Amino acid sequence: MIYNHQNKTITTERLVLRLFQKSDAEAVTKLCNNYNIYKNTLYLPYPYSIEDALSWIEHHLDHFIANKLFEFAITDKESGELYGAIALTNNHKFNNGEMAYWIGEEFWGNDYATEAAQAILQFAFDEKQYHKVFARHFNSNPASGRVMRKLGMKKEGILIDHVRKENRYEDLVLYGIINSIG
Repeated sequence: MIYNHQNKTITTERLVLRLFQKSDAEAVTKLCNNYNIYKNTLYLPYPYSIEDALSWIEHHLDHFIANKLFEFAITDKESGELYGAIALTNNHKFNNGEMAYWIGEEFWGNDYATEAAQAILQFAFDEKQYHKVFARHFNSNPASGRVMRKLGMKKEGILIDHVRKENRYEDLVLYGIINSIG
């Protein structure tokens, strides 16, 4: 993983994680206007419009500069094609952050989420000096849990019927990892 401070990019073997641009709104809309993405995410609206994409992208740079929230586009290193998104919150008080991600359905099964998440963990621990990174997924989305386990994250518990999605309650499965160096 190579982090470039100047242009705020993280480069991995196959991916470049970079800030979203307004020009990404169309591709974001195409990927997010998908029921299978919506049902596995906590806050994504459905149907998903270009206005949703633009308002979401609008504050990314401000959040990044304020050291509050780091939201990256997951893109192909060669072609620049957008695969999804990955974000990391920054809780200064507790020196930790939550990682969250989504990958467009047509790109599922290629380990892009795992590769991007490994880079974000390294960014959190090496660049931002976090003590801990945590993540959560719906119990109904075991694929996301597999990504978390591949990263070395440990299952810390289940919040039973913790959120309401489509008129039913969902369990949230919590994972975490401690920075072994710090």
